Amino acid sequence: MNAWSEFVLITVSAVVLLAAIQAVTFAIGHRIGRYNVVDVSWGLGFVAVAAASALLGSGDVSRRMLLLALVTVWGLRLTWHMYRKSLGKGEDPRYTDMLERAGDHSIATIIRKVFVTQGAAQWFVSLPIQVSAVLGPTRDFGTLVLWVGVAAWIVGVLFEAIGDLQLRRFKADPANRGRIMDRGLWAWTRHPNYFGDAAVWWGVWLIAASVWPGAVTVASPAIMTYFLVYATGARLLEQSMSKRPGYPEYQQRTSYFLPRPPRSRVHRR
Repeated sequence: MNAWSEFVLITVSAVVLLAAIQAVTFAIGHRIGRYNVVDVSWGLGFVAVAAASALLGSGDVSRRMLLLALVTVWGLRLTWHMYRKSLGKGEDPRYTDMLERAGDHSIATIIRKVFVTQGAAQWFVSLPIQVSAVLGPTRDFGTLVLWVGVAAWIVGVLFEAIGDLQLRRFKADPANRGRIMDRGLWAWTRHPNYFGDAAVWWGVWLIAASVWPGAVTVASPAIMTYFLVYATGARLLEQSMSKRPGYPEYQQRTSYFLPRPPRSRVHRR
């Protein structure tokens, strides 16, 4: 079996696995009456694709195992975080607004707008992992590119994990009720978790790009970043958060997405 026949096998397996995960997630969401459970299965889908790619591919084994390890660490941490975040709570306003805009709460619309869309996004974003699994060893300059990718992944995971931890501790303190989180990483960017997620996937792409033609999958991290910044991530959150007291001032002194030192607070007389 040549490399591209292997890729077809891997990508078809990825579609089947993601469809199964989304089907189970829909069944759980339908039973409990909220569909934000799809966020819990987001990371798991990528772990499943990475595992299938590592198992079915015959490309460089060290790179296959590296990507499997990195995606598994990222995916399982995110899954646990989203499970804890949504446990005992109602529907996420993002999904409520999405279905309201669609003007239809039928099962078919829910499956299409939420679960099919998420499964397709998982497949597309994971293309660097799939392609990398059938490519040969990384050599020469590609080795440097690979380690830059690992460094980007580390930065991303740390931003996500530390940002989530800082926010959870902030919310757990009753003294912070009604206040805007503007400490730690949240003083450097209003969305450290979304920035971290983007860095993770650019890192994964760089690892795949360390050997040709892995670089051709650049649309995967680019589309992922677009959704995190403009489509379903930071932009939607900003729309609801901007109505809270103190948030407009926070916006003025804190970077929207890319981290940078915070501006000084403006003191009014």
